[in-house]
Amino acid sequence: MQDVAAHRVWDTALGQLQLQVTRPNYDTWLKDTVGLNTDNGSFVIGTPSDFVSEWLSTKMGPVIAKTVSGILGRSVDLRYEVVPQGGNGHQADEPPPLAGHSPAPAVISSPSARKRINGKLTFDRFVIGESNRLAAAASLAVSEQPGEVYNPLFIYGGPGLGKTHLLHAIASRASREDRRVLYVTCEQFTNDFVNAISQGRQDEFRRKYRSTDILLVDDIQFLAGKERTQEEFFHTFNDLHADGCQVVLTSDRSPKTIPGLQARLCSRFQWGLLADVQPPDEETRLAIVQAKALEQRIKIGPEVAQLIADRAQDNVRELEGFLNRVTAYANLTRSPITIEGATLAIDALTPPTPPP
Repeated sequence: MQDVAAHRVWDTALGQLQLQVTRPNYDTWLKDTVGLNTDNGSFVIGTPSDFVSEWLSTKMGPVIAKTVSGILGRSVDLRYEVVPQGGNGHQADEPPPLAGHSPAPAVISSPSARKRINGKLTFDRFVIGESNRLAAAASLAVSEQPGEVYNPLFIYGGPGLGKTHLLHAIASRASREDRRVLYVTCEQFTNDFVNAISQGRQDEFRRKYRSTDILLVDDIQFLAGKERTQEEFFHTFNDLHADGCQVVLTSDRSPKTIPGLQARLCSRFQWGLLADVQPPDEETRLAIVQAKALEQRIKIGPEVAQLIADRAQDNVRELEGFLNRVTAYANLTRSPITIEGATLAIDALTPPTPPP
């Protein structure tokens, strides 16, 4: 059972720890913990899993003990206990929608049907580090104040770094406020435009793309060289921007370096904010691996997490792929996930680079 005094002490400790550890470490390891009780010189911390308990004990034990001891005015020994999520933890469920009120659906354009966005790609599940902090903060801002800040928002960077995740997160957050949100890839926009011309349905096409509160377009670099599609997107952009509607675009490069992009579009893409995302640093990679393992209920030790983070340095998709491969290898061999098994699984894909 949770002790009220311990709860207050731990809340104070978390406030101090936020200033002492990096944001990825805090969000991954500390945010969902709780103070359970304090007695006989011990302070008990509730965690969501044994893995989190082990990591906090081995990696952050001294700094946590010093912080709690300073608040209590005496030395304490730390203990960890697993508590169910939604029980004594800090993270609360989202409130249900008001009776009789349904949020406006955020949709994805599709040749066959309109689909809801990927509900798993939310801001809560986006691991923030120095490599993506600006893009994440700007995305959250436009989801809460569309058309008022950073319009357009142009996010650029290499593949697998979280650009699409941020678009879905914007759509998910904004749709809660009864806003009309449309997410498409550049290819889908082009196909819709071509089909509209061939079927004489340009007016319907324009109503679809110009009557939304937020337009999210993924991989806008594929407009390059498509003159008529660029012309249509130019007018779509102008109409939305003039009406105070939010436009968010992603690309694998900055506007100025997209070959075959009209100068007037390049200029407009730079009206708001350009936010780049870079390959994650080691600390962020490790936080991503650990967050994905927790999300999928995969129990891996710190050494295995570090191995994956060390071997997949280019993008987040590679990290997820290595984690999935390590897990599959353990399942197929009916063995626990160990550093030896993980090394064998990863080496089959990417042999380690020999030292110079």
